Amino acid sequence: MNKTFSEAEDLLNELYDALESKTPSDVDVIVCPSALYLEMAVDFSETGLFSVGAQDVSTYEMGAYTGDISASMLSGMQVEYSLVGHSERRKYHSETDANIAQKTDMLLKNDVTPIVCCGEILDEREKNKHFDVVKKQISDSLFHLEPLDFARIIIAYEPVWAIGTGHTATPEQAQEMHAFIRKTVEEKYGKEIAKKLPILYGGSCNAKNACDLFKQPDIDGGLIGGASLIAQDFVTIVNSF
Repeated sequence: MNKTFSEAEDLLNELYDALESKTPSDVDVIVCPSALYLEMAVDFSETGLFSVGAQDVSTYEMGAYTGDISASMLSGMQVEYSLVGHSERRKYHSETDANIAQKTDMLLKNDVTPIVCCGEILDEREKNKHFDVVKKQISDSLFHLEPLDFARIIIAYEPVWAIGTGHTATPEQAQEMHAFIRKTVEEKYGKEIAKKLPILYGGSCNAKNACDLFKQPDIDGGLIGGASLIAQDFVTIVNSF
């Protein structure tokens, strides 16, 4: 929840200019602004430099749910992606894995790609429960899907304990969890789907640590938070692959 309308427009202009001058051809760039700015972002995305995603979606298809935004509304605006179950939605809005499953279903039904977030808090990691927590989040929110539908999603791992806490996840810790996620998916859906699954890292990834993170074999990209608010920093991350 950052940027006024004019500030968001300035950021998109800066991002457009920076990406136009230097963008790897094999990197997919997705911008997920506040819902108020989705239409503006879609206009910018028509150049093909980046795609657009929403930060959240309703569990409902339509109706008297004031303030909600449906998957069909996103699809109708050419929004191609949506975050689901972000750690802040879980923390501040008490979202459950059941809610996340509903939202994922709605997005897939409307041909919007879900970026489904998972991750443990500090207490869970210190008690060595982090693998169990992440496995439960993934299985409870996604393992109801048929293989063809699961193959359409993206998973983003957020170590909540490494976001704004002063603690830092090392590339090795991030890789360990990404490998575990891929193994968990393989046990359910098989090696081919697990190998092709994009798994993004979302724990304070920035312009300084992106290269080391993206060198890890099971880290396929980043879910960028604060660093995305500065166009040049974001583009530096884009060019870190």
